[in-house]
Order: sequence, then C-alpha cells, then structure tokens
Amino acid sequence: MEEVPLEAQRSQAPAAESGHGTQTRITVDSPQAMQELGRRIAGLLRPGDLVLLTGELGAGKTTLTRGLGEGLGVRGAVTSPTFVIARVHPSLTGGPALVHVDAYRLGGGLDEMEDLDLDVSLPESVVVVEWGDGKVEELSDDRLHVVIARAVGHEEVLDDVREVSVHGVGARWDAGAGLDALAGALSE
Repeated sequence: MEEVPLEAQRSQAPAAESGHGTQTRITVDSPQAMQELGRRIAGLLRPGDLVLLTGELGAGKTTLTRGLGEGLGVRGAVTSPTFVIARVHPSLTGGPALVHVDAYRLGGGLDEMEDLDLDVSLPESVVVVEWGDGKVEELSDDRLHVVIARAVGHEEVLDDVREVSVHGVGARWDAGAGLDALAGALSE
C-alpha cells in the first residue's frame, strides 16, 4: 500500500464539554489521504467506541468512514447512509462491526434516533455518526470527535486540503488512548 504523507500536530487541549482529553490536528491534502487517516484511526478503535463526525457537506466525512471500514476489515462498500439513516457493516476479520449513521435529516436528539437501537449496537460495534453533534452524545461518556474543515489560505479555499481535529472525550481517551501515536505515525 502506498504511504500517504499527512502532517500532524498534537496538543493537550481540554475537551469543550468535559474539561479534559487529548486533541490531535492533522492536515490532509487529498481524498486518498483522508481515507488513509480513517484507516489509521481504525487501528485505535475497539468495540463500544462512538465516533462523531462533523464537517460541512463534501468535507470528507464519508471518505474518512470508508477508511475506517477498511481499517476495521468490514464487509460492504461504505457509502453515505443519508437516505437509509444507518448501515451496518459486519466484520470480515472477527473484529467489531461498523455501524455508520447519518443524522443529517434527524432534527431531534437521542429520542428521535431511538428506533435505530444504537445503544444496543454500541457495546459490540464501532458506531460512527455523521452530523451527530448535539444528538447522540448521551450514548457514551467516552467518544471520539472528528471535526473536518476546509483549509483556507491567502483568501481562498484550498480545494482538497482539510484540517482535521481528532478529539477524545472521556476516560477512555484521557491518556490519549493512542492519539499521541496517531500524530507520530502521521508525521513520519
């Protein structure tokens, strides 16, 4: 597999809501690099992990999730679940399934998502929720927030360049739980 260079910076930054956590900032310059970042993050995940993805339309949330699916070794093509709300991708390797949720069209909080049974899926799966901020945080005290923003330079938007912030919230991520290693691996 071709090595995709990514730039990373690590910072000990308090979680916005919890007052603790580790945050890593990464610059990616192509969809391939975003997918590679997803594969690398997948190496940190375990059953029961909740990942929230935030970013505007076209930022790369589904591309990152495609990489997560590859890294977790799941079955099926990872595509945007916008019209079905959620897709389950079972593991081909004996690891956790990937539950990929798109909460964009859901206006309410956890109550509206109750029919998805995410609380039942969470213990044995990795649950990734696009547009989940303010909607699913109650599922777990421990979660990984990934915020993807288009990079801006010299008064223009740089088409393929994204600034990605990976922020662990809760005891699971307090000591970094590998986020430090992620930053190290990305800067090699």
